[in-house]
Amino acid sequence: MRKYLIKSKPALACLVWLVTGFSACMAQTDTAGSASRVFALHDLEQLVLANHPIVKQAGLLTGEAQAKVQQAWGSFDPALKSYFGRKIFGGTEYYNNWSNELKVPLWLAGADLKIGYDRFVGKYTNPETRTGVPGLAGLGLNIPIGQGLLIDARRNTLRQSRVMVNYAEAEKIKQINKVWFDAVKDYWNWFYAYRQYSLIRNGTDLAYKRFLFVKNQVLIGDKPAIDSVEAAITFQERSLQLEKIKVELNNTRLLMSNHLWNEREEPLELPDNSVPQDTNPPVSDFYRNQLQTLISNAASAHPELLMLRNKGRQLELERNYRREMLKPKLNLSASLITSRTDFDSYVPDYYDLRWSNYKLGIDFSFPLFLREQRGKLQEIKVKQLALQYDVQQAGREINTSILSSFNNLVAYESQLAIQNQSIANQQLLLNGELTKFELGESTLFLINSRETKLIDMRIKMAELVAGYQKAVAELYYSVGTIEAR
Repeated sequence: MRKYLIKSKPALACLVWLVTGFSACMAQTDTAGSASRVFALHDLEQLVLANHPIVKQAGLLTGEAQAKVQQAWGSFDPALKSYFGRKIFGGTEYYNNWSNELKVPLWLAGADLKIGYDRFVGKYTNPETRTGVPGLAGLGLNIPIGQGLLIDARRNTLRQSRVMVNYAEAEKIKQINKVWFDAVKDYWNWFYAYRQYSLIRNGTDLAYKRFLFVKNQVLIGDKPAIDSVEAAITFQERSLQLEKIKVELNNTRLLMSNHLWNEREEPLELPDNSVPQDTNPPVSDFYRNQLQTLISNAASAHPELLMLRNKGRQLELERNYRREMLKPKLNLSASLITSRTDFDSYVPDYYDLRWSNYKLGIDFSFPLFLREQRGKLQEIKVKQLALQYDVQQAGREINTSILSSFNNLVAYESQLAIQNQSIANQQLLLNGELTKFELGESTLFLINSRETKLIDMRIKMAELVAGYQKAVAELYYSVGTIEAR
């Protein structure tokens, strides 16, 4: 037996060199992680919600909608108009016309208040519009007593633009929720990759220490050289596995960095020494107790439903407007007019307004078949019916998504409990096998098998934890909100 061990020493020396090279490389790659810093989910939330470009872009939606409200208010801005025209030919003044008007739109009844001053003089000025040399001033109203009395185009536009502010707010929440949901999924993918890396690295360290122990036992003749080969192969397999998961860890870290921006809108990179937070076991009854509350919150405040409901309010306003358009146009305009006594530098302090001096006008029109307006009204009714179906379907899909996410959480809770117990049992088997090995009643192969099985089970546990946390995020995303931690 001693002779066999001596002949095996060259092969053993080669294995020692290979393993030592692997361990040196591993030591170089792990020194950077010696001063690790925890990057918690709360840190990610602060950066994403404060600096992410898509979040900032979503914030512009409300401002855009409010700008449209301001544009709609422009239809109610007072307008001042003035015109002057004069013609002289062959020494004759044909006309000298000066017209001024201040129109103030009123919200009530779609009326317009008008204040005007006209001065139309000249030999060939139309007698209907001719005034005296002082000119005529007037104060009047233009009131639609038919079409446009209850609602007109400018009031309809303003009311719809106000509704669209709420629509834009709901759309903003929807976009922010989507950005946060994607960021959370990438965070827990990074968490899973990091836990894999940590477990395999620890397993690699154990395999290397076990190889050194077996090597020393072989050198003094207590163990056969084949045991050192077994230990070296286990270390090499885990080292290769470690290099593979290191690539996955770096890739998940890069994906995480896509969500990181500073306040100057510059992209940030997740440092190599950053590690994800640890997570506590879930409280099994929390989401069961919250399920009905979450469903109720989704029914009342889900951004998708809010968008559809605001769209419904917009269509209702448009429908009322189209009904108003079925009425005949009947506009009444009336003005009290007066003239000044002179046109010198002195301006009198009164206008001599009298009921006997006035202008009155009535404008009437009515399309006999009303095909255009009836067609538009029918189109709005069809859109409302289609929207009603959309609301029903969206509500059903949201409830289904919430229940599906909840079922996933319940399944994960059961799997986590079973997996946790399995890990504890596997640890007992490994400890027993180690004790038997020290007494010479077991083999290195069995120890490595049980230890590899334990590492795989812990990796599976990390996968379940990451899946559970993503299911929690999916549940809140289905509700239409961000989880309050």
